Amino acid sequence: MPVQPTYPGVYIEELPSGVRTITGVATSVTAFIGRTRRGSVDVPIRCLGLADFERKCGGLWAESELGHSVRHFFGNGGSEALICRVETGATTSTAAIAASGGGTALGLSAANPGSWGGGLRASVSQGTPGSVDEASVGEFHLTIEEIDPSVLDPDAATIAREVFQHLSLDPEHGRYVARVLESESTLARVTSVPATVPVVTVRTPFSDASDGGVGDDASYDAAIQRLELADGFNMMVIPPPSRTSDASLSVLGTAAAFCLAKRAMLLVDPPSQWGDHEAAASLSGGYASLRTPNTAFFFPRLVASDPLQEGRARALAPSGAIAGIYARTDANRGVWKAPAGLDATLAGAQGLTTLLSQAESGVINAQGVNALMMIPAAGPAVWGARTGRGADVLASEWKYVPVRRLALHIEETLHRGTRWAVFEPNDERLWASLRQSIGTFMQQLFRQQAFQGSSPREAYFVACDASTTTPTDVLSGTVNIVVGFAPLKPAEFVVLKFQQLAGQ
Repeated sequence: MPVQPTYPGVYIEELPSGVRTITGVATSVTAFIGRTRRGSVDVPIRCLGLADFERKCGGLWAESELGHSVRHFFGNGGSEALICRVETGATTSTAAIAASGGGTALGLSAANPGSWGGGLRASVSQGTPGSVDEASVGEFHLTIEEIDPSVLDPDAATIAREVFQHLSLDPEHGRYVARVLESESTLARVTSVPATVPVVTVRTPFSDASDGGVGDDASYDAAIQRLELADGFNMMVIPPPSRTSDASLSVLGTAAAFCLAKRAMLLVDPPSQWGDHEAAASLSGGYASLRTPNTAFFFPRLVASDPLQEGRARALAPSGAIAGIYARTDANRGVWKAPAGLDATLAGAQGLTTLLSQAESGVINAQGVNALMMIPAAGPAVWGARTGRGADVLASEWKYVPVRRLALHIEETLHRGTRWAVFEPNDERLWASLRQSIGTFMQQLFRQQAFQGSSPREAYFVACDASTTTPTDVLSGTVNIVVGFAPLKPAEFVVLKFQQLAGQ
């Protein structure tokens, strides 16, 4: 606020600079859609590493391929994953602890559905008399433990333990039991509250529960829509539901449309019916319907060890590992670098289900399908960087993955970074501020060598003035900003020309 002088002296007033800094958004947050042993079915689960995924979602699971995709994602350079859990018909474990005065019991349930809840145990205590942990009148202590049922000794079998002290049955109390477990527990929730404190008990078991079925299309579609609750994502992976089935084409269609609307890339696994390069080149099985600038197809599948089968090698969907390579390339070089080549080797892969020759890789590459190839002394690597619109015959401006992802990065960054302009006076001062903010962001990308051109004038432009926003636009409350950039195209074909000199 302006200084209001009221007495003789020196006054200091801090003036805003008017500069609005635009910071680039993340480029490699990957959403995984599929079944897990545990985890929330209401919101996406954010995992920042494999250990985080194991703790929150249960890790590898023989009934789902998602765990393998997540494992290879982090193993190849991924750093942040959003898990959207799919469940159909799963049930929730429960337990009841009798009240000291009879009547309604203290009802507990596992925090989320699945058979994992059968390993929970609940204990109620009053603390040691005369000590600092002795519970006051009307209060009690509650301990929730998760144990491994395969270990006979309960003390040695404990996987996790949560202790909540000085709980109350009074909703007005600061330690109201239902509210405390809702906000602090990752294991259990309260389903019913008794009138009197629960009786002291040791390790009351929770009931058994079911993990449900594989998951129908409606369950997958609902999990995809759950990403509306996330702060944003850049890539999506939908692994096969099981070892013997492929992701539903209907679900992939829903995912492709969702990614197009959310400025994200869908990485599509090759279905099991693609037995050779000809099937992949024709996108047989209806996969041609997924051709959008925000999809990317790959062939063939990986061969990697399965820790659940004593390390024996088997075929696995590659999209999780490829998403990790995209993240690794973004961190090392930038989103404008093609995530393919000798730097894009697939860590953890022992081989590929189909060995492509150079000629065969050329056939599928021309059709917009990215080859995975065995490179001597390097191993399996991603050897293509084309989008679903990357077929030569389509002649699309979004032919290449790095060009499309850079455009999506700029679009999402500017979408978020210019929200401050909403409801500002639509005049030259606003236009100048927008030009300055966006121009500064584009200049940063230019300095990082994200564009073609030896000067900013050749690399990008930002227009926001009377030529883009007419008086009619001003009257309708619209400000138009035009941003252009010269993208770097990957060098797919390196041609060496030799000439023999005649004479001396």
